[in-house]
Formats: sequence, C-alpha cells, structure tokens
Amino acid sequence: MEKLIINGGKPLRGSVSISGAKNSAVALIPAALLADGPVVIENLPHIQDVEIYVELLQRMGASVLFEDDWMEIDSSAMKPVVMPNGHVKKLRASYYLWGALLAKFGEANVGLPGGCDLGPRPVDLHIKGFQALGARVENMNGVMTLRANRLRGARIYLDLISVGATINIMLAAARAEGVTVIENAAREPEIVDVATLLNNMGANIKGAGTDVIRIQGVERLRGCRHTIIPDRIEAGTYMIAAAATRGDVILENVIPKHLEPISAKLREIGVVIEDGDDNIRVIGQEKYQAVDVKTNPYPGFPTDLQQPMTTLLTQVKGSSIITDNIYGSRFRHVDELRRMGASIKVEGRSAVIEGGRTLNGAKVVSSDLRAGAALVIAGLVSQGVTEVEGLEHIDRGYENLVGKLRNLGADVYREVLKPTKRP
Repeated sequence: MEKLIINGGKPLRGSVSISGAKNSAVALIPAALLADGPVVIENLPHIQDVEIYVELLQRMGASVLFEDDWMEIDSSAMKPVVMPNGHVKKLRASYYLWGALLAKFGEANVGLPGGCDLGPRPVDLHIKGFQALGARVENMNGVMTLRANRLRGARIYLDLISVGATINIMLAAARAEGVTVIENAAREPEIVDVATLLNNMGANIKGAGTDVIRIQGVERLRGCRHTIIPDRIEAGTYMIAAAATRGDVILENVIPKHLEPISAKLREIGVVIEDGDDNIRVIGQEKYQAVDVKTNPYPGFPTDLQQPMTTLLTQVKGSSIITDNIYGSRFRHVDELRRMGASIKVEGRSAVIEGGRTLNGAKVVSSDLRAGAALVIAGLVSQGVTEVEGLEHIDRGYENLVGKLRNLGADVYREVLKPTKRP
C-alpha cells in the first residue's frame, strides 16, 4: 500500500500528454473478443483496470500481448469459462464481458461487477437489452448467467440514458441476426470509439454519437488495428488542476470538441482557454467568478469531473452550487475537503460551496477514482503537506499521475505506507 505526498502551493506550468481514454479502453478490450483474428489496440493507457482485463482474458484462454501503449488480443482459443467474483469484482466494466461472450459463444457466466462505490448502479437496462435480443438471463449466486441459442435483432428503448447498457447491447447485437435499433442511446465519444472499432472489424453500425443507433448484425468479424481516442476525463482533470493552481498548462493529444462542456464552464468561471487542433492551453487567473454546475449525460458536464470541479470551486470566492444528476451519492470526497478547511454543505444531489477559503494540507483518504483526483487537486492548492491514501482507486484510471504532475512542476511523490501497529 502506498500514499501520495503533496507539498502544495505551486502553480502547474508546462505541457502534458493525455493518455488513451480509460472509458473506451475497458469497452474496446472485450469488443476485440468478437473478432475471429487478432485485434491490435493502440494508445492504450497503463492503468489498473486494463491490467485486470489482461488477467481475465488470459484466464479464459485468450492470447494477450501488452507492450508500451498497445495490446494485441487473439481470442481464437478462448472458451466461455465461468468467471465468478475475484478480479471481476475489482472492475466495474467487467459487465461488458456479458455482451461480448454472449455474442461470441451464445453464453456468458460472469460475476456481478465491482469498481467504485458510487451508490446504486443497477444493470437492469443491460438485462432488458439482452432479453430483447433473445437471451435468457439469471443471477445464480452472484454470477450472471446468460444463454441464447440464437440472438435476433430487436427494437430496444432505454428508459434511462446509459453508456454501459448502450455499449453492451451494441456488442451483443453486432453478431445477432437482423437489425437492432437502440433508442434513447447514450452519445458519449467513447461509444463512437467502440462503434468505430466494431465497424473496422466488419460490423455494420450506424448512428453512434446520436440517440438512435442502428445495428445490422453480421455473421463474422475480423481482426483489425484501432487507436483509442484521448481521455477527455483525464484531460478535464488536468484542466481543472491548472485552473485551481492558477497555472499555465498545455494539454497535448486531445480532441477539443470532446472537452467543450468543461471548457465552457471554466470560461464561465474566468479561466482563459485557448483551443488548438489537437491541444488546449489553460491559463489560470487570480480572480474567478462563482458558478453553478449541473452534471448531465454527454454533451452535458460529465459526472466524472464533478468531484474535481468541487475542489476548484473551493478556490472561487462566493457561493457555488454543483448538482450531480447522474450519481446522487457521489459526494464522499466532501468530508475530506472539509478536513482541509473547505466550507461545503451537501443537500440531496447538490453541494453548496462557499469558496475563497485557504485549504490546508491534511491526511485524507480517497473513496473512489474521481474523489482521488479531487483530493490530489486539493493537495496541489493547499498550504502545507497533504497525504492522500487509497491510491488503488486513483491507479484504476490515471496513467503515471505522479510523473505527469512532477513534469508540470508539482512537488508530489509516492511513499510506502507504514503498517499500523496493533496494541
């Protein structure tokens, strides 16, 4: 176990290269299993979620080669073995194996997913989609068992916009007989990324990026090479960190259009944002204006940046309100920010932030991935030393966080936690 030590008060300056999208990677890897030949995925981030997937795929008999920032997956020797909890429980996105294995083998036996504890995140929309395609779904002592003699296309309306359900249905429908139409589909860039890979493999998917996706099933899919899009959440985290520390940071390898919801809100606060073709410059200012923020499905402000944004708003004089319309329980970082001197009151799905107070270094614990990012940013702007524990959460989604922050001038390093002596 390790902790992060941050000596705060230093503006971030310089440039940082953004890694491949974590939320794409965890869907693209199971999507690659649908091919009859090898699939190479490039620009893959070195994060814990990807490493867990490597172990899961190898256990099922797939050949996986992971070097530098690329991975080759050959599923030709795979078998649909039972995957109970264990590593499956460490990975929220393990549910994408349901759709991939169902399409490839007509069956899947995979434990219920784990990942960050953000309150109830039911998988009923995934099940509804699989059943509409003709699958039988049972929960057998915590293992989701899916069976289908033959998957057939169907018209599926999602009661709620769900990225996970949209992708999972897309995976299952790619090799189903006939046409599948997903209505009220999620529109995130990561969904377009998965559809692009599947189409490169020979699938016939149209409408990804809109709220109606049409999938003409095909019998076989072939291997191909695919490059993951940049991680808009990692990019947004560094944008917010640059603004909070009143720094000057250029983000390389980004798609500015994907970052428009974040850029627009930062500009409203008073941050200077300069867009390039594949880069963005973020220039922090001394004075900021309080704002209200509401998270919504893409192209709204992303829920994954609600927690880092909360930290930034502690540095803005005046009263700001941030409302999470996606995950109402995503405020576990607030108690830790209060420990550092923040004035925040949680009311239902909203947090009221009285900004402008100086934060002081403290010992804090990350409860989930993006809460960890929020606490790291708090440490960067605070006076004194901050110790952040719970790095296993941060490592799930941020590649080389310490190295990238140090290159931007932050005084931050990892330290092994000393075991606590029992009385």
